[in-house]
Amino acid sequence: MNEVLWRPSKARIQASRMDAFRHEVNRRFDLQLSDYDSLHRWSIDQRAAFWKTLADYFAVFWHRPATAVLDEGPQMPDARWFSGATLNFAEHLLRRRDSHPALIAVREDGERQVISHAQLAAQVAGLQRSFQAVGIGVGDRVAACMPNTWQTLVAMLACTSLGAIWSCSSPEFGTHGIIDRFGQIEPKLLMVCAGYQYAGNTIDQVDKINEVLARLPSLEQLLVVPYTRTPTRSDEFHSNAHVSLWDDFYQAGGEPQFTPLPFDHPLYILYSSGTTGVPKCIVHSAGGVLLQHLKEHGLHNDLGPTDVLFYYTTCGWMMWNWLASGLAVGSTLVLYDGSPLYPGPERLIDLIDSEQISAFGTSAKYLAALEHAHVQPRLSHRLDSLKLLLSTGSPLSPESYDYVYREFKADLCLASMSGGTDICSCFVIGNPVLPVRRGQIQCKSLGMAVEVWDANGQALIGEKGELVCTRHFPAMPLGFWHDAQGKRFRAAYFSQYPGVWAQGDYAEQTPEGGMLIHGRSDAVLNPGGVRIGTAEIYRQVEKIDDVLESVAIGQRWHNDVRVVLFVRLREGLQLDDTLQAQIRQVIRSNTTPRHVPAVIAAVSDIPRTISGKIVELAIRNVVHGEPVKNTDALANPEALEQFRDRPELRDQA
Repeated sequence: MNEVLWRPSKARIQASRMDAFRHEVNRRFDLQLSDYDSLHRWSIDQRAAFWKTLADYFAVFWHRPATAVLDEGPQMPDARWFSGATLNFAEHLLRRRDSHPALIAVREDGERQVISHAQLAAQVAGLQRSFQAVGIGVGDRVAACMPNTWQTLVAMLACTSLGAIWSCSSPEFGTHGIIDRFGQIEPKLLMVCAGYQYAGNTIDQVDKINEVLARLPSLEQLLVVPYTRTPTRSDEFHSNAHVSLWDDFYQAGGEPQFTPLPFDHPLYILYSSGTTGVPKCIVHSAGGVLLQHLKEHGLHNDLGPTDVLFYYTTCGWMMWNWLASGLAVGSTLVLYDGSPLYPGPERLIDLIDSEQISAFGTSAKYLAALEHAHVQPRLSHRLDSLKLLLSTGSPLSPESYDYVYREFKADLCLASMSGGTDICSCFVIGNPVLPVRRGQIQCKSLGMAVEVWDANGQALIGEKGELVCTRHFPAMPLGFWHDAQGKRFRAAYFSQYPGVWAQGDYAEQTPEGGMLIHGRSDAVLNPGGVRIGTAEIYRQVEKIDDVLESVAIGQRWHNDVRVVLFVRLREGLQLDDTLQAQIRQVIRSNTTPRHVPAVIAAVSDIPRTISGKIVELAIRNVVHGEPVKNTDALANPEALEQFRDRPELRDQA
């Protein structure tokens, strides 16, 4: 799996910000760091110097400079970054003020709006004044249940410019899913859309919003964007809060003001998936998110003022927050709202050419769907602007690497990456100066002391284990909302290895320095005491053209665990003995006999979170007759019923 599929040219390396940053480090500290590996080692060994140099390199504007870059205790989590410093997150995303496009918002129905950097600042200034007029200030929570459109981004910037805390979910969430999130943080202002569209359908939100309003008694202001539902009236919404429609609430114009805030001031509240209980409210800091995203966009993605960045995401996934930070390096953002596969599988590929996208971000599932649909972008599209293809959300199979280089273009950096809502960023990531190897994430992110450990805390190379981070980093969350003593926070990330962050990913570091993610640790299969990552099985099943997607679980069986594989087949096909034998043979030939499922069963749908992640744990609970605690976190909760009381899974003895 170490086959090199792409290697950057010498000219591309020399023109990259990553290489320029290495030279700056060498100049500033009189070093001779010759390559990325040596730069990464330095960034871990000299963390304070690294993060200070990064802030200087990207001209972070401090209203007041730090008295110390890093105050560190004996073990995580006990660090304080940039003590005494003040800054404002939104100020960095609004530094560019020219007529170049900042946002290009495209709706599924083709409606398109372009907002320049200067216009974006004027929109934020106007909304900021109205937020202040209704009492929004430092520490207040502003929540949004919105599609991925320009109004959402303007509201986030207006909110964070004032020091209020932003939290967002997607309109696809059900009533309970919204309340489970926003009910915990008690927002002062809630922003909603009256309607939205998806896969050719227009969905009215008014009844659902009124159900939510009944459960948010502390709400003071409701801000309604009609969006696809015109006309919409304010008296259709029932709340003790004041109700305003978007166009009546503010008038764009003027210069935004920026409240100076401590480096560790809360910026975002993001949420765990919530499929095993009420979602955890994860609080992220303004300075930590800013520095981490400047590093990832500016160095690892090599993006700047001439680039156009797209990521397919909803506003309830951390990738929306990540996408928004592309403004901090001056890039243009393409915001798409709608189904990625409607009216056809090439809908998002069309955007690459029409908007001249240079960095196109998506999920592993989407790339697999394109391959199954036999889409060949190199034949149907120009793709001349595309230089970077980003993937996250789930492990990217080696076959998808092959597909990208075969059917997109040969001269392309394919950057798979992995991190999470937990850190609102990445532990392992792409790199413009390194080769792309088949099936491997290119490298560990700068400043992130990532290792793979066994159960005894010993580092592993070429073997599977737990992904950990052994040193402090600024993007470590501040904690969980309503967890003042930090007990739940420490239990979530530091209980497995005291003083070391355990991400909950089952991973592997290759001898070449690349990384593989084999799935979530809590979904690892354990037949006969041998740990198997689910991604290892999915990579093999994806080779079979008749199978669209699959999910594997471990079923408790006769004092052991057996592997059960559920498959969704192409329309009109049946799971006969021949196809079952083929699936087992492909898995056996490319893995081990332990990976071969004891049972294979067909389903017509596989349940996923709204951000597209397969919910193995929820399926496992249903198979075992145990409750699924929060189906509102799922995009298609009805699919769970297909896994209940399956005759194939009963003991026939």
